[in-house]
Amino acid sequence: MTTPPAPTLDADPFAIELDTHRRYLLRVARLQLRDRDLAEDVVQETFVAALAGRAGFSGRSSLKTWLTGILKHKIVDAIRHKQRRPVAATAFDETLDVDVLDGMFTDDGAWKAPPADWGDPENALAQSEFMDVLARCLDRLPPATARVFTLREILELESDEICKELSITANNLWVILHRARVSLRQCLEQNWFAAAPRR
Repeated sequence: MTTPPAPTLDADPFAIELDTHRRYLLRVARLQLRDRDLAEDVVQETFVAALAGRAGFSGRSSLKTWLTGILKHKIVDAIRHKQRRPVAATAFDETLDVDVLDGMFTDDGAWKAPPADWGDPENALAQSEFMDVLARCLDRLPPATARVFTLREILELESDEICKELSITANNLWVILHRARVSLRQCLEQNWFAAAPRR
């Protein structure tokens, strides 16, 4: 993949503000692509697209959220087009303690201990503080687990695409996603929803 020309940051305040999010975007891209150069490329493409489409930024979301949305599409495109060796299946733990999982749900599949009241999740998602806490919670997951969760729930790739990309089975994907959701639920409840109400 060729690197597009770097956006000019000279006297353009918008471009300078974009650059303040570079480290965060690189972290997200590196987590998903596992290729430092390709991650740099997609972040650069994100900035080029943002500069070209600045009129489309209405300010209804934060600039960071808007850039992450652009980056998401760039990462999906890169995943679909790059030709590289798949991640070895042995990087993922296929063992599953069914008894532990069974103990968490009723016979009809409902939670025995439902998640705590999360208030207004849509409003929480719009808050940059929440996104920072979510990023820290994702960082606490094993890298392979965080990658699978992000591919499915944030980048919204189809299950079969993820299985093909990572050379894992559909059952393995389900197990990894379940573990990620349980861990993230616990982390968010401890570090966000159980904290003092935010204004």
